Amino acid sequence: MVHITVTVPAKYSVSDLYTDLYIPEAIFKEEHMESKKQYLFEKMHPVKALAIMSLPTIASQLIILIYNLADTWFIGRTDDPYKIGASSLALTIYMAIVAIANIFGVGGGSLMVRLFGEKRTDEARTVAGYSVTMAVICTAVLSVLLLIFSEPLLKLLGASDETLTYAKQYVLATTVVGGIPTVLSMCMPMLIRNTGYSALSGFGIILGSLVNIGLDPLFMFVLLPSGNEVLGAGIATALSNLISVIYFIIIFVKLKDRTVLCIPRRLEKPSREALRSLYSVGIPAAFGIFLYDLVTIMLNRLSADYGDIQLAAMGIVLKLERIPVYMGIGVCFGMVPLVAYNYGAKNRARMDRFLLLTSIWVTCLSVLSTIMFLCIPDRLVSLFISDASTVGYGADFLVGRCIALPFMMVGYIITNYLNAINKGKVSFILALIRHLVIIIPIMLLMNSLNGMNGLIMSQLVADVINTTVACRIFASVYKKTAARI
Repeated sequence: MVHITVTVPAKYSVSDLYTDLYIPEAIFKEEHMESKKQYLFEKMHPVKALAIMSLPTIASQLIILIYNLADTWFIGRTDDPYKIGASSLALTIYMAIVAIANIFGVGGGSLMVRLFGEKRTDEARTVAGYSVTMAVICTAVLSVLLLIFSEPLLKLLGASDETLTYAKQYVLATTVVGGIPTVLSMCMPMLIRNTGYSALSGFGIILGSLVNIGLDPLFMFVLLPSGNEVLGAGIATALSNLISVIYFIIIFVKLKDRTVLCIPRRLEKPSREALRSLYSVGIPAAFGIFLYDLVTIMLNRLSADYGDIQLAAMGIVLKLERIPVYMGIGVCFGMVPLVAYNYGAKNRARMDRFLLLTSIWVTCLSVLSTIMFLCIPDRLVSLFISDASTVGYGADFLVGRCIALPFMMVGYIITNYLNAINKGKVSFILALIRHLVIIIPIMLLMNSLNGMNGLIMSQLVADVINTTVACRIFASVYKKTAARI
């Protein structure tokens, strides 16, 4: 058995936690801003610091989830499984554009805060500007490719004659026309959060999500003719992302004199060493999204073989599953800048405390969520569609998949910690092992042996194996890294 020793933080008071969560300086007060943020990274009680960084992120992640669920809920009001299936297929392509945001949001953001921890402020500012510029350029290229190849790609993903038109409409709105706002609305808040302004980052995400929820019924049931509900949902998503980007640009401008954030006027390249560090973390993070997307594609494709109703049920289950996943990711995202800064500052004890706290919080969250899913699966699925067959399949699918949640979340903790300490290559290897070596082969094998039931239970089997492998690899990396700090 591998043992990792960490230092347990001292007790704290609820009143102190509230005091530190409410920081008036976070709303554009000029005095002592740099020292206040350095205090958060360097000296604030770990529980308070992680709460300050995580709670706004969790809130924004939940709002993102709510508006994703709202799309499904509003489309589900049509009681048309084909439209729900189409939105699930289109979401797969939508996730591809999220990968670009991860390259420059995760890679650039973690590098930026490490440089800040090393007191290399000018280079950190260059990295921030480079990340924004390259996110725009890469997204523009991808949007053009999707405009040309969206139809054959959707057919490859499993779109039928009944779902193809709807899926194309959603892709056109969200990833072709709305591609750049979509990526910037994800990349820019990552950069803002990594400078210590988690609340401002979270507010922008929440703003866009609430606007999306408000625009959904307007475009789906009022402005567009009947039958264009999926297109309406896509337009609402694109417009809400645009509003978020406008907000984030304002934040960048407001914070430019107090942080390393900037709106670049031209493409200024960081040093070769910095670029290597950015992409060594960002590309594996993006590839992790691609591999997750690949698994989702295969899951949807295999589900579609059993019928469009099964595909619709799986789409609902995958979104319900994201409730605890997004909350856990919110905690992990809050951990990343805190660990990255202290890695740059060579403060191992503080890094250990953040790792311990994140592990405790995320594990408790995933266990409680699993219990909830096991108790009321049919009620949860029926929130999105009243079709009895879809609800029945969805409840069975949810019960089968939710047991894997605690094991799944271990992987997210490890991946984000590795990204924070500039171990993107190890993170990349773990992603390859999890998705290509473990999940996909087990999914195909269990589907062939036991049909749909085997397909559902494959997630649990795969994540148990993956957790064992990932923990052993992480323990080795942890020991080597700790010895050098």
